[in-house]
Amino acid sequence: MSSPTLSPITPSNTKIGWIGIGVMGFAMASRLISAGYTLTFYARTASKGEPLLALGAQLAASPADVARSSNIVFTMLGHPEDVRQIVLAKETGVLAGLSANGIIVDHTSSHPELAKEIYSAAREKRCWAVDAPVSGGDVGARDGNLTIFAGGEIQIVSWLSPLLEIMGSKVSYMGGAGSGQSCKIANQIVVGANLLGLSEGLVFAGEVGLDKSRWMEAVQGGAAGSKVMELFGQRMIDRDFRPGGFAEYMVKDMGMGVDFVERRKGDDENKVVVMPGASITKQLFSGMVANGDGKLGTQGLITVIERINGISD
Repeated sequence: MSSPTLSPITPSNTKIGWIGIGVMGFAMASRLISAGYTLTFYARTASKGEPLLALGAQLAASPADVARSSNIVFTMLGHPEDVRQIVLAKETGVLAGLSANGIIVDHTSSHPELAKEIYSAAREKRCWAVDAPVSGGDVGARDGNLTIFAGGEIQIVSWLSPLLEIMGSKVSYMGGAGSGQSCKIANQIVVGANLLGLSEGLVFAGEVGLDKSRWMEAVQGGAAGSKVMELFGQRMIDRDFRPGGFAEYMVKDMGMGVDFVERRKGDDENKVVVMPGASITKQLFSGMVANGDGKLGTQGLITVIERINGISD
């Protein structure tokens, strides 16, 4: 499939739309504004947009209105159902207002099948869609060090690189529509396992009388070290559970992976796919939600391991 000839992306001729101004979304949108781009955004609760207004962004009345004012619309939402409503709603959604050759880039951790549906709907309008979930948390979003996994047309992803590189230090093209989301699900399976291992390591270190910070410093340079430890280890020790990504979102992300495996098994009675780690980690994050801690950061997983062991703050 051939891609359109698009004008180079520059602050003077490229208008940006943004929907989703939580911790991650606000930081990412702010970086684009700081780079000189004109940005129009939509917020369900208008008062939450005041920090972006203070930076010079413009508030629109609906996702469709954002699209009418923009060449490229970015979304960074919570759940796949949010993405479906914001993008595909017949009269108020992004695609209802996007002009031909307009582009939507979804940074939400969402479902691969929904990404394919949005791509097809965009092509029917002679527009383009890229699924580009991110990894790196609130610190990565603030510092422009996110890792971005992109699915869609490779020419479109390449054309978007001036914007993606403002937000991320690494942009990886993964394949056709939905591939970015599939990559993010696999990423979250690994992140969840690392968070669980780090939580158990810290609990064990504390129970045997080790200084937790000294333990982490000792092991970080060896095989136990990880980006998860770098980002979240000291936060766990300091009881800093402020969210970069909500724990409840990990239930969603891990669930998409486990559910996908179950559906694949259903297609072939003889096919056996076992993901015990992902299933257990999903249940532990579900425990956080059940304990009323779904809005804590993912590093709060340690509280579940502590509760299991009868440890209180």
